[in-house]
Amino acid sequence: MTAWLSLLQRLSALVLAPLVLVHLGLMVYAIGDGLTAAEILGRTRGSLFWALFYGLFVIAAAVHGPIGLRTVLAEMTAWRGRSLDRALLAFGLVLLALGARAVLAVVLPGAAP
Repeated sequence: MTAWLSLLQRLSALVLAPLVLVHLGLMVYAIGDGLTAAEILGRTRGSLFWALFYGLFVIAAAVHGPIGLRTVLAEMTAWRGRSLDRALLAFGLVLLALGARAVLAVVLPGAAP
């Protein structure tokens, strides 16, 4: 199982790396250009592209983060086994749900941010 998790984490990192770079670049551009939150939302509302971009970002982060946290907790604490796996699966699902909610708020017309 550890080999599969390691592979899954590396694959999610391959997806996350370019998404993070684009996201950071956009934030630097938006801040440098003096865009307000309302102006940014005006540009993202109703956009299938941004929904897919940030949806993929959320999925990759929800996979990547808990696997890394599982490794850190297993190395630094005595917590092992199914309870650790279940707790981090739950954590990943919470990340996925909260991220999906944020994506919907950013792209759906009329949704509250």
